[in-house]
Amino acid sequence: MSTQAHEVPAEVAAGEAGLQALGDRWAELREILHNGLWKQNPGIVQLLGLCPLLAISNTVVNSLSLGLATTLVMAISSGSVSVLRNYIPQPIRIPVFVLIIAALVTVVQLFMNAYVHPLYLVLGVFIPLITTNCIVLARVEAFASKRSTAHAVLDASAMGIGLTLVLVVLGGLREAVGKGTLLSGLDLVFGPAAAAWTVHLAPGYQGFLLAILPPGAFIGLGLLIAMKNWLDLRAAKEQRA
Repeated sequence: MSTQAHEVPAEVAAGEAGLQALGDRWAELREILHNGLWKQNPGIVQLLGLCPLLAISNTVVNSLSLGLATTLVMAISSGSVSVLRNYIPQPIRIPVFVLIIAALVTVVQLFMNAYVHPLYLVLGVFIPLITTNCIVLARVEAFASKRSTAHAVLDASAMGIGLTLVLVVLGGLREAVGKGTLLSGLDLVFGPAAAAWTVHLAPGYQGFLLAILPPGAFIGLGLLIAMKNWLDLRAAKEQRA
């Protein structure tokens, strides 16, 4: 009698197991998002893709455009590789991955050439260079080729958004200091009427040329890396306290 009184019904046990599994799955998804957006951010932690990160981040519009294009390519290529991973022979996996990425980049390039041609001309060679971007190939090889499709797409999206955020913040800093504006170049995307949407932070500001030159990009990226390291150290001290 006492043994039966302490037995857990099968339905309750199954419910608890289901909740535990759901909790574990949610924790895994949170870890993937945290890695992409902060802990393993490709722009300020892994320091991958520095060529476009430093070269094109002179305005918010350029930074956001290239970041979104890279994120789209990363998400679709990672999902595609995850679906096809069991059908790709191991010795030729890297060439196949590059071929998939190159095909997607070509689609993005043709789309931008057709619908946002002025912006396409500004971004120039950095659009096709997404094919050889270390971030894209690294996530495809290290994560997507070994995980489920949903996890692969989420990881690639998180990494791409993390890179885009770094690009936008860096582009905003360089544009604000270098030109005294924000969102200049919107007319490249939305037409001449969008030129009026540019925000002028300081009327009459003559600009600071260093900020929009390559040395300004290195200085700005260094400041972002230093800020992240400081925030991480501060959080670690608070946890120990």
